[in-house]
Amino acid sequence: MATPPPNMEGGPPQVAQPPGTDMTGICFKDQLWLSSYPLDRNLVFDYFAISPFYDWTCNNEQLRQRAIHPLDTSHLSKMTGLEYMLVEVNEPHLFVIRKQKRDNPEKVTPMMTYYVLDGSIYQAPHLCNVFSARVGRALYHINKAFTTASSNLEKIGYVDPENEAAAPESKASKETIDLREFNRVNQILQSLLRKLPPAPPPPPFPEGYVPVSTGETENGSDTQQAGEPQQPPLDPIIDQGPAKKMKF
Repeated sequence: MATPPPNMEGGPPQVAQPPGTDMTGICFKDQLWLSSYPLDRNLVFDYFAISPFYDWTCNNEQLRQRAIHPLDTSHLSKMTGLEYMLVEVNEPHLFVIRKQKRDNPEKVTPMMTYYVLDGSIYQAPHLCNVFSARVGRALYHINKAFTTASSNLEKIGYVDPENEAAAPESKASKETIDLREFNRVNQILQSLLRKLPPAPPPPPFPEGYVPVSTGETENGSDTQQAGEPQQPPLDPIIDQGPAKKMKF
């Protein structure tokens, strides 16, 4: 194991941070240490131990006092209590350290996660805090968008007195454009009607059916007795008469 830096020879701080303390708002970086020692998987824990995130009551500190590498899993797995474990390494930029509670060699309970990013040490926030912050930020932007949209909707229908004189001219030009579009669409429809085949003749009447003219129906309606069967009315969809050509 490499020799610890001189500033690690001292004892633990008088006031230690209690377990579960939220320290996500602070960042630790010791430029003097970084310029004196390489930041790799062998010395990253020594660098982490001089930060305020380090708990001096952990099992890793007991191994350091016994001149054993503090991340030696063969010794940590035989102990119980708080410990730190190096879970991800991307030398020399990123190191992820997890604080966990060990009950037996196979059962551990994760507590907190810390990461060393380019020499700066941070405490990773809890997942619920990340979701809460993201949702709050999304709601802020949605509320801001609705406020902007409502302010723009209130301006609809407002006429500026300076531009009031120019309104009739713009309205007349708009009507001219609409008339041209109408004529253009009308010409397209006419050309399509010329290309379409003539309408088919209406289907024949059913066998035994005698159509009755409207005049005869009106004259005989007064003399027809109640309960006498009546002829079915004309179907307005089927009986449309001969096909008619549209005149343009």
